[in-house]
Formats: sequence, C-alpha cells, structure tokens
Amino acid sequence: MHDHLPVILDPSHSTGNWKYVTAIARAGIAAGADGLIVEVHPHPQEALSDGGQSLTPERFQTMIQEVRQISEAVGRSLAPSKAGRQ
Repeated sequence: MHDHLPVILDPSHSTGNWKYVTAIARAGIAAGADGLIVEVHPHPQEALSDGGQSLTPERFQTMIQEVRQISEAVGRSLAPSKAGRQ
C-alpha cells in the first residue's frame, strides 16, 4: 500500500551518533524515504545539545553527494534543501 503522505527520515535523532547518520540516510533513501532531517553544526563538540549526532558541514556535503547518487540509482531526484544549501 502506498500512502499519499511523504515519509521523512531523521537519521540524526534515530541513531544519536554522527558516525551512523550517512549510512542510515543512504539506506532510507534507497528504501523509498521522501526526505531527510539532518542535524548540522560547524562545531558539534561545542553544541549546546545534540552535538554527538550532528554532522559538520563538510560531512553533510559528502552525505548529500552519496544520497544523490543513490536517489538517482533508484530513479528519483534530490530536490534542493529548504535552507538552499547543497
């Protein structure tokens, strides 16, 4: 059954560890997720909360490249982020 509602995955909160965010994001897109919510911080070690699950901007860019490749491989496209950063 396919619902009309989008499926949004939050690999930052669901894993709680930045080391797993990219892998879970890739798996989610491959499985059909419609979007991602990812925590990004320029200095995660200094974040007041959620630093352990935040990607640095550089790691975020790498994740976007990998997710884009997977989305294209499964016949989907990656839309620009609402923040306008990609």
